[in-house]
Amino acid sequence: MRPRARALPISLDGATGAHNAITDVPGVEVGYVTLTEGTARTGVTAILPRGRDGVGTPCAAGVHSLNGNGEMTGVTWIEESGALTLPVTITNTHAVGTVHRGVIDWVADKHPALAEEWLLPVVAETWDGYLNDINAPHVRPEHAGQAIDAAAGGTPAEGSVGGGTGMNCYGFKGGSGTSSRVVEYVDRSYTVGAFVQANFGSRAELTVAGNRVGPALMDDNPMAARTREGAGSVIVVVATDAPLLPGQCKALARRVPLGLARTGTTGSHFSGDIFLAFSTANEGALTSGFAAGEDYEALRFVPWGRMDRFYDAVVQAVEEAVLNALTAAEDTVGRDGHRSPGLPLERLTDLLTRAS
Repeated sequence: MRPRARALPISLDGATGAHNAITDVPGVEVGYVTLTEGTARTGVTAILPRGRDGVGTPCAAGVHSLNGNGEMTGVTWIEESGALTLPVTITNTHAVGTVHRGVIDWVADKHPALAEEWLLPVVAETWDGYLNDINAPHVRPEHAGQAIDAAAGGTPAEGSVGGGTGMNCYGFKGGSGTSSRVVEYVDRSYTVGAFVQANFGSRAELTVAGNRVGPALMDDNPMAARTREGAGSVIVVVATDAPLLPGQCKALARRVPLGLARTGTTGSHFSGDIFLAFSTANEGALTSGFAAGEDYEALRFVPWGRMDRFYDAVVQAVEEAVLNALTAAEDTVGRDGHRSPGLPLERLTDLLTRAS
């Protein structure tokens, strides 16, 4: 296995959780289905805010789009209600509808009472057509359910797994990455975790711990002749157990681009950059079902004027999650012999050592 970013001479800010992953937020689980047979280099990632038993229990949530050349379904209802109730899934661009159907099938089977009302799953995507035969029906509805059933805590695999299987980042193999930060607040610790499906950036932009290393790594870039540099997209999911309002979750999502920018990107027109943030606190609030509930609901939340340390955590965790996706991913050959090189860690280490 290739090392994570912190095992390299990379200076990164902030204290991480035990797994340095989005799963450090209590209750959050991640599952994958990875498809690599024949011309398939794709898959499905599932992120469960409250585990499988907690599906249907709302979380405060907010979304932000840096560039809308992409898709994340279900966001109009999140904007309206301020709540997320279903698993979040991430796949490739042309499998969004398939995965959407699969999430509904899974909920109808496992939580039939919930499916008696209406379901608006969150399904996000990035484009893997360089390595994956994206127009082939590799992803099937049942793969969404399998990814949800595979969801677990601990340290998720990174790199070429799940929805990130066929993705590329800064002209290198990219994919799935995660990181977390611990935030000390008043008399307790909260966790902010980030998960990225990294498929963005041009080679010359790549920046690691403030060092613009891309220009020194311009060789061995087979994708440059076949795709538009900087194209592809990035999806980021931010989770926290800090008690936040939906508007404050949206504020966390708005800070994601600052973490991405630390890795060099300027936000290509051909990159759909869409972000979701949610809080697992305030369980039992933000309900919106047919059955009559309480006459009033209450939300406990961090005062707006004390949000800065949570913003810091988002920026730091997103930066490191991207680097973890890059360091974990290995050389990959996909459809028609298309090759995506893994980030050359020895050369990167040499560049960073000489820069320090």
